[in-house]
Amino acid sequence: MFIRKISAAVVGCALLLAPTVSFTQDHRGPSTAEERQQALEYIHSWQADPLGPQAKDQFGWVLKWMAQVPDLAVQVCTIIDLPKGNKKDSTTIFAAMFVAQTAFVIQNPDKKDDRLAEYQAGVEGALHVYEQLLKANPKDRQPYLDDLIQRRDAGTLAQFVKERAATECKN
Repeated sequence: MFIRKISAAVVGCALLLAPTVSFTQDHRGPSTAEERQQALEYIHSWQADPLGPQAKDQFGWVLKWMAQVPDLAVQVCTIIDLPKGNKKDSTTIFAAMFVAQTAFVIQNPDKKDDRLAEYQAGVEGALHVYEQLLKANPKDRQPYLDDLIQRRDAGTLAQFVKERAATECKN
């Protein structure tokens, strides 16, 4: 059940954010240093402006690349509840978790089995993008995400992530 839900979420995210991405599986070798650097550039640019004119292409490139490279993997798990009522915000915040986790696995190859650290990076990335979305649309506040920002600022977000991972994620 978990895999089907996540797969549907990833596919939905891909369709909404990157409609031109083709997921043909090429047989290829591991990621290159240049590709990892390109991915990080796209991720950081996307995180800074997730609604910008290049956002769909940047996200699409990262998503397709991650689907193709055999040496990098992200453990997708919805640690946080996604916003209700605004499908675009929900999809964007889910994508933010994915790209933040992708950046984490690229930048921390020595921690490839540290799922909690990966999930923590994903949640923090989602909160950062939520804050970006609020700058564009201050009326789109989500009390649940505001609470998570307070936990982050108070230093208790890691405990929240640990507890949610234990009940929501397959490790």
